Amino acid sequence: MATRLKYVDPNRPRGALSRAYARFSGTRLARFISAKVVWKLDPYLLRATGGRFGMGLVLPTALLETRGARTGALRRNAVIYFHDGDRVTIVASKAGHERHPAWFHNLRAHPDVRFAGIPMRATVVEDEAERERLWTLADRVFAPFAAYRRDAAKANRTIPIVQLTA
Repeated sequence: MATRLKYVDPNRPRGALSRAYARFSGTRLARFISAKVVWKLDPYLLRATGGRFGMGLVLPTALLETRGARTGALRRNAVIYFHDGDRVTIVASKAGHERHPAWFHNLRAHPDVRFAGIPMRATVVEDEAERERLWTLADRVFAPFAAYRRDAAKANRTIPIVQLTA
């Protein structure tokens, strides 16, 4: 089920609705709802609508399909993304939780993934200067990433940044 992936320019100014939604997404209530409800429903909504609609509403989200690190079973997760040239960038934030999301462990074990139905190869960004540059872009797309970084740092976790190439 390949869909056309909408190009997300991180340098494009976000509209008022997008900024308001991002502010709400950074609240404790929204983080609770995201952890308990959204992450479970989003993959189904994105799959059923061919990637046109998800719980992120105004946020650029798409379906990431990985293989389980141990089982090899297909796993689907909705993730926020943006483009960096011809690469797609995703952030393994898990809302600043103390552990990485399961999908991150899966793509480390099996870096050939599908994103919005498109076969891609995942690479974790290790270079610190490149990470800083990408964080600047990521914060433009979704401002709560900054708070997630602070929360993760309190738990001694560095949030990974992943780039996908077709």
